[in-house]
Amino acid sequence: MSLVTLLPFIVLIGAMFLMTRSAKRKQQAAANMRNEMQPGSGIRTIGGLYATVKEVGEDTVLVDAGPGVELLFAKNAIGAVLTDDEYNRIVHGIEHDLKSDSDVVPDDASSLTETDEPAADAAAASDDTPVDLGKKDTVEEPADAPADTEAAEAKTDEKPKTDEEPKKTGGDSETK
Repeated sequence: MSLVTLLPFIVLIGAMFLMTRSAKRKQQAAANMRNEMQPGSGIRTIGGLYATVKEVGEDTVLVDAGPGVELLFAKNAIGAVLTDDEYNRIVHGIEHDLKSDSDVVPDDASSLTETDEPAADAAAASDDTPVDLGKKDTVEEPADAPADTEAAEAKTDEKPKTDEEPKKTGGDSETK
């Protein structure tokens, strides 16, 4: 056999070796994280439950999930051990590392819409000129034509007529 025919197999075996090696590294890091848990640490389970560790056993962890709620989990069910700041931020909403020099988002959007032009110029720019929305099927009356209120009321009371009106039957239908 030549080296060219063995090359794909060698590459495949090398890729499998690298993938299993990285997976073993991740498993080892997770096992170390679970073994370093101590009572009082904040944790997140693989199901997304946030709790505080009460007791650590050989294969189990007793956690306090709230007042009077103690749960027993397998160590493998612990997804992450959180730092105190991270746990307090997520569970209690307490922020410790607020930066005073960072930009703060305002509660209302009024500061985002302010412009440099005075209010009088803004009012003059928004006059009552009609805006063309591109509708071509409506008939516009000239602005200088006299307004006839009776004719306008008569037009609104009329129903639009269609070319074909539905036929009424006496309850007999051909399809049964």
